Amino acid sequence: MISRRDFSLAAASALGAAAMGPTASADSPRHHRKGRGRTVTVIRNVRLFDGERTTPRASVLIDGDRIAGLYSGHGHGYGYGRGHRHGYGHADTADVVVDGSGKTLLPGLIDAHTHVDDGSLAQALRFGVTTELDMFCLPQTLAAQRELAAERDDVADIRSAGLLATAPGGHPSQLVPGVEFDTVAHPGEAEGFVADRVAEGADYLKIVIDGGVQAGTPLPKLSPDTVAALVHAGRAAGLRTIAHAITLRDVDVALDAGVDGLAHVYCDTGPQAARIARRIAARGVFVVSTLAYFETVDLGAGNAVRAARDLRRAGVRLLAGTDATPARPAHGSAMHRELVLLTDAGFGNEEALAAATSVPARRFGLTDRGRIAPGLRADLLLVHGDPTTDITATRSIAGVWRGGVGLTAREIGRGGGRRT
Repeated sequence: MISRRDFSLAAASALGAAAMGPTASADSPRHHRKGRGRTVTVIRNVRLFDGERTTPRASVLIDGDRIAGLYSGHGHGYGYGRGHRHGYGHADTADVVVDGSGKTLLPGLIDAHTHVDDGSLAQALRFGVTTELDMFCLPQTLAAQRELAAERDDVADIRSAGLLATAPGGHPSQLVPGVEFDTVAHPGEAEGFVADRVAEGADYLKIVIDGGVQAGTPLPKLSPDTVAALVHAGRAAGLRTIAHAITLRDVDVALDAGVDGLAHVYCDTGPQAARIARRIAARGVFVVSTLAYFETVDLGAGNAVRAARDLRRAGVRLLAGTDATPARPAHGSAMHRELVLLTDAGFGNEEALAAATSVPARRFGLTDRGRIAPGLRADLLLVHGDPTTDITATRSIAGVWRGGVGLTAREIGRGGGRRT
């Protein structure tokens, strides 16, 4: 446990170092290649939403890429994470001291449904989205984006399904005319398809069950037996399985197959909707909201919000995701709209914020992020005001850190992520 005195000693030491000579400020230009050495940052007197609950006043110490310690103004101290090399009161010096007065510190946002391309990860980070969960990416694009995220800290981190599983000629083939990629024609091809995704480094498996709802014209789709074979092969390979299914009938097929999650809320609200919501809840299946997507493409946005409300009431765990693309919805900014739409669907503000932080981290096995706690990654978003009472405050960005490295005010402003 950390006492108030010990935390004060560390903060005082940091402040003294700042007063004695020049240090990096929140606006200092930075070299964003990794491996530049450890930076110590103190964020003082800030309202803290830790991914699950809010503390009115706290201070946070970042050492390198990790959260080293927290001190609550209400007398609740938190210990260091494993591997921390210094203790409070040992004359540590801070390279950056941030005054959090009037601001709220959140875990970096996690967008649980995106599609990345060049520039997507940089744009996402400027809006405080520190991790994107990509749901379809061609192998060459994925390799380039993984390398970028591994080498630089001015872009969001990425996890990806790589190629999604769909029928020959099925969705989303109509969106990428002339581009050929692996498909699955029958159950016998499921195991080989999954093995190829594992070889490419996929983090989970995306399965499309869509007969052309989005295309507006009938398209081939996977048979129920093929969906079941893909889920079985994915599970055998240790992959979570997420289904694209946005009609009630297709959701039933996904649930019959035993998927772990649904990539969208459904967009029809027929007489079976209440039964489907109860069934999703009973199976413990999560659902990614993507309300901003339905709104952007005008595909039953009102129905989607009602579905999210019904799913929440049934006890289904919803994850905030936008279906951001290189076109629209836009990476990063769409997440802030998604949070507003979740509150429109009946979510409390803290509940909506958890849906964009701790909940997707937990459901996708990202044990090192999504919360603010000692030992976890210092992926953080600092905003003006209080999003636990005004959800639109998330857009008033004061600071963004990925792995303990802060974006400059200029970088945040380039993305439009600062509101005054």
